[in-house]
Order: sequence, then C-alpha cells, then structure tokens
Amino acid sequence: MTTFDDRESAFEAKFAHDEEMIFKADARANKKLGLWAAEKMGKTGDDAEAYAREVITSDFEEPGHEDVVRKVTGDLSSVTADEVRAKRAELLAQAKTEIMNEA
Repeated sequence: MTTFDDRESAFEAKFAHDEEMIFKADARANKKLGLWAAEKMGKTGDDAEAYAREVITSDFEEPGHEDVVRKVTGDLSSVTADEVRAKRAELLAQAKTEIMNEA
C-alpha cells in the first residue's frame, strides 16, 4: 500500500467512526427526550421506556429531527415545538458528552 492509500483508509475509518458516534448521540438524545416527555405525561417505568422507544423510532420517518419534534409536540399539548427543539439540543449536548466519556 502507498502512503496515499493508507491516508485514504484512515480517513474512511475516521469518517465511519464519526458517523457512528453521531448516530449514537442522536439516538441517546431522542431517548432522553422521550423519557422527559413521558415524565411530563405522567408515564413511569416500562410505559416511559416504551414511549422513549417510540420517539427514537419516529426519527427514522424522514431526514432531520423535525419528525421527532412533531411526535413529541403532538403528544404534549403543553409544550411548543421550539421548547422541544431547545430541550433536544440540551439533551444532545449531554448525550455527546456521555458518549465521549465512555470511549
């Protein structure tokens, strides 16, 4: 292998790793958002976990995170879409920190 091939392989490996970390952080943030919303709805235990899984799954409906925002906003009449976006941004920062600390 040439130096160029080595660099290309290293770049591809880093890109794949970074994408995996982004995916994990997004999923963790969505779970945290689901648990937050479940608490606001008075759900606990298995019901809260099941709702959090629904929120995670809703993120696969379309690119971006507006599908998650719509899901949570639709289920919680007491919050606005902007409040959900802000909470998700806060939880995403927490999720990224947690994942970095685990590595």
